[in-house]
Amino acid sequence: MPRRLDPREVREDFPIFSDPKWRDLIYLDNAATTQKPRHVIEAIADYYSRRNANVHRGVYELSVEATELYERARRKVAEFIKARSWREIVFTRGTTESINLVAYSWALRNLKRGDKVVLTEMEHHSNIVPWQTVCGLTGASLSYIPVNEEGYLDLSELDKCLKGAKLFAFTYASNVLGTINPVGELVKAAREHGAVTVIDAAQYVPHAPVDVAGIGCDFLAFSGHKMCGPMGIGVLYGRSELLEEMEPFQGGGEMIREVRLDGSSWNEVPWKFEAGTPNVEGAVGLAAAIDYLSEFGMDQIRSHELRLTERALELMAGVPKIGLVGPENPKDRCGLISFTLADVHPHDLAEFLDAKFRIAVRAGHHCAMPLHTKLGLTATTRASFYVYNHEGEVEVLARALREALTYFMVS
Repeated sequence: MPRRLDPREVREDFPIFSDPKWRDLIYLDNAATTQKPRHVIEAIADYYSRRNANVHRGVYELSVEATELYERARRKVAEFIKARSWREIVFTRGTTESINLVAYSWALRNLKRGDKVVLTEMEHHSNIVPWQTVCGLTGASLSYIPVNEEGYLDLSELDKCLKGAKLFAFTYASNVLGTINPVGELVKAAREHGAVTVIDAAQYVPHAPVDVAGIGCDFLAFSGHKMCGPMGIGVLYGRSELLEEMEPFQGGGEMIREVRLDGSSWNEVPWKFEAGTPNVEGAVGLAAAIDYLSEFGMDQIRSHELRLTERALELMAGVPKIGLVGPENPKDRCGLISFTLADVHPHDLAEFLDAKFRIAVRAGHHCAMPLHTKLGLTATTRASFYVYNHEGEVEVLARALREALTYFMVS
């Protein structure tokens, strides 16, 4: 049976909340990174204390054991996102590197002048800049599916937008709007037009069940640190047929089968994409994070965050002079809310919330400047939720926002 998700009990699993300095912290910056449970911290410490060795290259027992831990983590990731094979899982430094891997290993070698790449207006910079660079190098063009006033993708002309497209890259859930996109519909439409699909799932995989085989996408990327795992470890899921065809992203040790003075041949998938000494500690920590989240089940995590989002939207809508960004229906959102408050600059508001109420939120453009430009905003404040947040914290946030109006003398 899944463990019952009581956020106050869950909070006890996270050492940072037991530290006297942070005991009263209301941490609402989970879309940027999550805190780490004891289970993950202990797994990393155990690896470095008792299992540390370089992987794949040693025949001695310690190296073999470290290799088993590393590859076991790969299999755990494959099972977690329901990939068809563990060979479809490539470890990277994070979502950004995963997308760049596809951009340089697939797109740079397959796009040419006159080809078209399609993105959306709600993308994170990590899912814009690599494609701008590759299009600049190949002569391919970029186009964008627009976002409507309600915070959804305008799919009224989806077929027209995808006509002639070679690649379609889009976010599973927006890190500003919170919008959860209809990925199945988008992948199906792209397939009908012969376009390769790349999904930025950094804001979705940590929060709800994902079935990459069921979705049918070609590539999907996410990061460990947004799902209770360590920083510096990420995942690229790639359809095996494409990974086999692709050239390596980086060259060096580990990714080779044979090196000669006149040329080299590559290792098998997925190792041909993992040049150099890998982040074994990160893989071990990510596996431990998956174990931890699996105690609750991703359905329960999604339900918990939906309740928080519903309550937050209800309370925040009653705050005078607030501007909520994104869909009104909480069921169409992941667990985050971006907003403005009168003419108070988001940076000033974030500092006030921290100093007066110990509330940690994110302020700025959230690495989504084109989206903010579309919304007519330079910046927003963002509150984002996870397993250790509870309704009482949401109520404090709403009360703090009302007090901020008085503090900043907003009439």
